[in-house]
Amino acid sequence: MTLKHLLAAGALALAGAHATTADAFELGIVAFQMSAETHARVANAAEAAAKEKGWDVTVLNSNGALPTHAEQIENLVQRGVDAIILAMSKPVQFDAQMEAVSDAGIPLITVMSGSSPYALFDIQVNEYAVGAEAALYLLGQLNYEGKILTQRFESNVGTRIRGKVLDVVLSENTAVEEVGSHSMARTQSWQDDVRNGMSALILQNAGNFDGIWASFDGQAFIIDDLLAEQGMSKGDVVLVSVDGGKETFRRIASPDSMLMASVAIPFEAMGAAAVEAIDRIAVGGEPVDAVASGPYLYMNAVLVDQSNVDEFTE
Repeated sequence: MTLKHLLAAGALALAGAHATTADAFELGIVAFQMSAETHARVANAAEAAAKEKGWDVTVLNSNGALPTHAEQIENLVQRGVDAIILAMSKPVQFDAQMEAVSDAGIPLITVMSGSSPYALFDIQVNEYAVGAEAALYLLGQLNYEGKILTQRFESNVGTRIRGKVLDVVLSENTAVEEVGSHSMARTQSWQDDVRNGMSALILQNAGNFDGIWASFDGQAFIIDDLLAEQGMSKGDVVLVSVDGGKETFRRIASPDSMLMASVAIPFEAMGAAAVEAIDRIAVGGEPVDAVASGPYLYMNAVLVDQSNVDEFTE
């Protein structure tokens, strides 16, 4: 029997135990950094979906701190919650904690985290496709020539993949040159990290770049504000990112913002899908393979720019 099937069996045992008591199903949700809008969107949507089912829900924010994230997962295991959802976790760093979840027979689903042998599956978009779409949009707006700055983040698997795909695209389109790059190193004070790093790059390369690629929209917002402080207007440079959301769409539609496009990821739908999957597996008794056929449950992303942003702001 595979580990995944053992996890499913443990989940069914827990579900059966609840069927004989009056206790509500208890779900633990841990978001790695709630100051990042995307983490909060997943956690809040999962919380809302679980409460609609009458479940008891505990939502925890690790504030971007690795020790806190580990401790929060361990505490949920000790409490004996019935299932756990991790938003934007890091399976490599938290392998031991996720193994403890598995050993306790607690169904675990991660969102935008990467696969783990101790999770039922990870809910994801195809980051390779997302990265290609963002990179090709940027280059297309530049007519495949010019100079760009990049704002990267290597500590998250999704943003790291997006950057690697950009590098592949650039290697095949040598008329576009990356003249400066900043890699976000901190998670707890990431806004300051991005602001300081990109402010220096923008000043160092003033008048010498045509576009900026950001690995996620939170970075793009900071860059957008920095460009505005430099007196730039929409169209002066092409700013492209990934994530989507109300603030992203507002900026894309605004004549005062430099943000031109974002590949929108359905974070709310991902949080709700995690709850629905737990309901089907741990409560309804469905096999894991009936919900996801492998280590990932993929959802679709869509590129949003001025041509279709109205569809997302109505």
